[in-house]
Amino acid sequence: MNKRADQRLLDAARSGNATEVAAALDAGARVEARDSELRTPLLLAAVGDHVAAARVLVAAGADVNAQDHRADSPWLVTGVTGSVAMLHVLLPAGPDLKLRNRFGGICVIPASERGHVAYVREVLRVTDIDVDHVNDLGWTALLEAVILGDGGRAHRDIVELLLAAGATADLPDGDGVTPLAHAERRGFTEIADLLRGVS
Repeated sequence: MNKRADQRLLDAARSGNATEVAAALDAGARVEARDSELRTPLLLAAVGDHVAAARVLVAAGADVNAQDHRADSPWLVTGVTGSVAMLHVLLPAGPDLKLRNRFGGICVIPASERGHVAYVREVLRVTDIDVDHVNDLGWTALLEAVILGDGGRAHRDIVELLLAAGATADLPDGDGVTPLAHAERRGFTEIADLLRGVS
């Protein structure tokens, strides 16, 4: 095991230096090397949205599903960053669409919460991800868009996208409260109207 080469690869991936990533691999670094938090080079590249570096790592056979000590994986992180470009780099590597993060969620849930419209649109278009997946909090992507969203245009668009993709409009949270009830409580009139339209 070449620890120096491994560290060189981890540092290059973290900084997004694709040329250095390739050089470190050529020098004997392991594509699945781990840092002190069990993050792989590909996860570091994904966190930083370093697309070129990620492309080199995927070509070298990096595991898109490798999870760190917080259960983050390169694929899951794209839902947090909202990077459509990274989504497309990682997709050919065979992401596990059912892999769960530390909250029991899949990538479309944090993306919906954070208002990443372009990402949600694309992940719904190019995968068969489960739009009704329920995380450990008892929330779906639709519920997170309403409960943790701000009711603005981005979250309205995401609610519309999820509904168009077949999300169950009246699937309640763990307390039995529906997305519509949450939207009404929060005064999100336009989102409530969207939800009523398919209820």
